[in-house]
Amino acid sequence: MELLTPRLLLREFKEDDWHFTNLYEADLKVMRFQTQEVRDFKGSQEYIQQCIAEAKEEPRTLFDLAIVLRSTDMLIGKVGMKVDYDAEEAALWYILNRTYWNKGYGTEAAQELLKFGFEELHLHRVWADCDPRNIGSYRIMEKLGMRREAHFRENIFIKGEWCDSLVYAILDHEWQHKIIPS
Repeated sequence: MELLTPRLLLREFKEDDWHFTNLYEADLKVMRFQTQEVRDFKGSQEYIQQCIAEAKEEPRTLFDLAIVLRSTDMLIGKVGMKVDYDAEEAALWYILNRTYWNKGYGTEAAQELLKFGFEELHLHRVWADCDPRNIGSYRIMEKLGMRREAHFRENIFIKGEWCDSLVYAILDHEWQHKIIPS
């Protein structure tokens, strides 16, 4: 599976991608608001192997794709969706190497995956969540046209503390009528 945007290629992970994913998976600032801990080399290798195996499952419910800069062929992050076909919805996520923050890559990648979800998988709803302190993450959701549905207080225990969660979502008919600024 490959999806193209003006600046990005979203593709399946390859065995040797762990070298690049570990650049952000081992970064404490990048991983601060993620549920998983920082990963060592072995953890990154195992995660890539898991992604490759899950991509072969039928029906496919997990779409975890590498974000690659088309201009340099550099893997800079990942974007994904976990699909629940019975509910006609999916959970969306994204994570970028810190070097590539604030350049619009996260929004561009997530926008293309939303398009795939609504136009190819015919989903009714896509949602995402984040820690309210993760301003960059919820700004991406807002740029995607997602609306805030909830602010849960101390609903998840992550890395030794109780954390809040913001939940954003967009429906298929909202997606059809939205315009995302460049």
